[in-house]
Amino acid sequence: MLWNQAGSRLRVAAVKRQLGAVGNSRPLTDLKKRNDSKVINSIDSKDRSWRKAVAKYETPSLGRSIGQIASTIIPYFALLYLMYLALDVSYWITLGLAIPAAGFLVRNFIIFHDCGHGSFFKSRKANRILGFFTALLTFMPSYYWSHQHAKHHASAGDLDHRGDGDVWTLTVQEYLALSRWKRIAYRIYRNPFFLFGVAPLYLFSVHYRYWRPGDNTRVRWSTVRTNVALLGIVVAASLTIGLKAYLMIQLPIMIVATSAGVWLFYVQHQFENTYWERHGEWDYVRHALEGSSFYKLPRILQWFSGNIGFHHVHHLSPRIPNYNLEKCHESHPMFQAVKHITLWSSLKSLGYRLWDEERKKLVGFSYVSVYLDKQAALPDH
Repeated sequence: MLWNQAGSRLRVAAVKRQLGAVGNSRPLTDLKKRNDSKVINSIDSKDRSWRKAVAKYETPSLGRSIGQIASTIIPYFALLYLMYLALDVSYWITLGLAIPAAGFLVRNFIIFHDCGHGSFFKSRKANRILGFFTALLTFMPSYYWSHQHAKHHASAGDLDHRGDGDVWTLTVQEYLALSRWKRIAYRIYRNPFFLFGVAPLYLFSVHYRYWRPGDNTRVRWSTVRTNVALLGIVVAASLTIGLKAYLMIQLPIMIVATSAGVWLFYVQHQFENTYWERHGEWDYVRHALEGSSFYKLPRILQWFSGNIGFHHVHHLSPRIPNYNLEKCHESHPMFQAVKHITLWSSLKSLGYRLWDEERKKLVGFSYVSVYLDKQAALPDH
């Protein structure tokens, strides 16, 4: 299971905050080096200046939304057809076409993601309908995933409420308290080959095919509807182009797209000076600006990833459609004060495995021995 769900709880008040009624956020103080503290510390929850900064970008544009659907769904299905034709020529051509097809599938996921936040259309019904179909293309149950994702927004960076749609992250002390076999399991989980190779395909293809004990009726029906629809697609494909051809087309797309998607999600919160706090000190706004990355990608990758690199903006206001995120980022100094991560520098996050509560930063497994040496040197040892 890709995301650790042990001890997950839906905190109603926090979910309401992430849906657009965020309030009572303390002034931003004691910021890390990655921020311009003078700019961000000027934001005070009482004057709600940050709400004013994001509010005008929260209104979706019907024209922009329809245009994004057309520029994503049509090319995706066109590439699927070309991949089918290429099967009679060379499978290497089919595999080559799977790469841009995967890019459009990632972009399609962002549309589904926005529908789940209710930000792609003004109409809730339109968001729900489009969300179902775009989620189906990624093998995801729309309501199930969106429900879990809302909990992620409400608790990301909260050390006392981990497990809702986030990457399994332990503190140094928690890791040391594990048994030998659990440490091995954690190391396997955090290994890049597993995290970006094995886990993504399992997550999208298997994990969301069934619900968990305690899931509500809507989550269960969301799973059932999706499974029935996917079965229909597989049967239709088997009766037309054949099951083998379908798998030869769909499987490489899913491998590339799911790995890329999980990487994007990973780097959005797993960087050295990210933000984690215990519940009593946790702050919604601070997590958005300090614990959510500004991933500055090359323009072509930014386009395919639906501007999700402006994740600090997205976490501050999930109601902003993806096509407005960059404009919102450019509109206020508090966003521009957030230090960006580049494609090259983001590779460093592969080495981060544990959260060091003392130094407030992610560290690698090699730091464990350093930590133990420090503890041994203390007077009471």
